[in-house]
Amino acid sequence: MNRFKAARLMMVGLWLFIPWWALTAQEDGDFGFGFEDEPGSAAAASGPRVQVSGEVGARLLGFGDDFSSEERLRQASLGDIFSGALNFSAAAFNADGVINLKLFPVWDGSSPVSIDEAYLRVYFGNLAIEGGLRKLTWGKADSFGPLDVVNPLDYSDLSTMTDLGGIKIARPLIHLSYSLGAFSKLEGVFIPSFTGHRFAQEGRWAPAQVTGYAERIASSITKAIASIPQPPSAIPGVHADLQDQTGEGRKRILAYYADMDMASLYPLTAGLEYAQGGVRFTTTVGSSDLGIQYFYGNLFRPAITIVGQEGFFQNPYGIQPDIRYNRYHQIGVDYAQVIAGFNLRAELAGNITSDLSGDDGRVYNPALAWSLGFDRDLFWGINLNTQATESIRLLSVGEDPALDTEAGTDRTSTRIILALSRKFLRDELELKATGIWGIEDKDFYILPAVIWTKGDVEAELSGGIFGGDEQGELGHYRKNGFIKAALTYAF
Repeated sequence: MNRFKAARLMMVGLWLFIPWWALTAQEDGDFGFGFEDEPGSAAAASGPRVQVSGEVGARLLGFGDDFSSEERLRQASLGDIFSGALNFSAAAFNADGVINLKLFPVWDGSSPVSIDEAYLRVYFGNLAIEGGLRKLTWGKADSFGPLDVVNPLDYSDLSTMTDLGGIKIARPLIHLSYSLGAFSKLEGVFIPSFTGHRFAQEGRWAPAQVTGYAERIASSITKAIASIPQPPSAIPGVHADLQDQTGEGRKRILAYYADMDMASLYPLTAGLEYAQGGVRFTTTVGSSDLGIQYFYGNLFRPAITIVGQEGFFQNPYGIQPDIRYNRYHQIGVDYAQVIAGFNLRAELAGNITSDLSGDDGRVYNPALAWSLGFDRDLFWGINLNTQATESIRLLSVGEDPALDTEAGTDRTSTRIILALSRKFLRDELELKATGIWGIEDKDFYILPAVIWTKGDVEAELSGGIFGGDEQGELGHYRKNGFIKAALTYAF
């Protein structure tokens, strides 16, 4: 049996075991909600408590390159301006439910409402069971930690990148949490389907991995055409467009790939074939918070190679990207402690894929990943929050980017995130700057902001500056510098 299928069966067995063990482990040995000593409680008598909250906001977003020419200025947009959210929660003595909605204007007849989160939580003594659309945070890192593997992220608009909770994509899941005393907890999560990170497929926020499809295919085609012996008719069965000496046939081939709908080539991942699951244990030992976890799932970034080159002469329209999401096992540990005023946080993970020999270009290599960060109040009321994150590929890769998804990439990928903030005027005014540096890519993203808060109203003026090597993941957006003004009322 394939070891990845065996791991999936073990995960299902674990999920059958955890609820049974948690329920039978209660001291009195009875099945119950743990509230037998309060049969006449006020919550039970008065029914569930319902709360409604939310926010209404207005936002203007402008990009610097919109002012580069009169034509671009005429076509420029400042966004949808309106944004909003409605949050509903209801709590009873043994259960609570949450529905969080996002509101936005639409002009194409689609729904102006989307579900951000919606889930039910039920309590059975020390055991809590959640089910629904949920965002979970695993690990100790403040942002983008290697152990935070439950929810994919929405990278389709990098102007919101500092709002980690906002860019998380809720997933349908079942989550179990069992308290083992005052300072320890055992968790389990089962996600019956999968979705990867969300990237823009076109426009200013489309990443190089997406926009580079056509270039990679064109490179493969160029190599194939260059290898055609002259005259092309010397090859048995050669396609007519390759024999066209006017060059029009080859133009048709390149145009075909330039117009290809890449989004349609992504695999369908809604079935149990892509089911995921994991367990996590956290505890406190002295002044240290410790955690250990195991997760079996799919890498959020797709592996992309080019296939169909071998039959190019007979069918020059058969080359296409092979896009797949790789299965992997993750074993990780994390640690947090306050030492000399520094709030330290650290994570270490091993990601094990099926490419244990390093010779399968369709699969990412096994890798180690770690993060180390801290936050501390400095002089003059300045707060510093910083984190370094790195992924280390363990095996070698091929040289042809058409045949190996990791070809041309560095063995290590390191980023440093640094945030400085200072509050004034009885904490009503805040100056903040966040910077993200890609070490190997030699690129950066800086987000300065001025935030004024008065009661339930917040006004923000912020911006974003990309720079560095344009071949880097962040430097690729160097023309996307922006300025944003937002006004928000929370209720």
